[in-house]
Amino acid sequence: MGGKPCIRRLRITVGTVVGQLASGSSRERILQAYPQLEPADIDEALAYAAWRLEEREEALVLS
Repeated sequence: MGGKPCIRRLRITVGTVVGQLASGSSRERILQAYPQLEPADIDEALAYAAWRLEEREEALVLS
């Protein structure tokens, strides 16, 4: 999947799941569309996305 983070080594990316939620799809709809997913996978995708947002690089300012 081009180095993108995937759910449980499935060919479903975290971005796909989070993007579906962001566009208004319900958890039930996502689970129907991707039957190999489990409800906990959606929670883990959100947790991973939140963790990645907390990581940021800041330039050091030398005074």
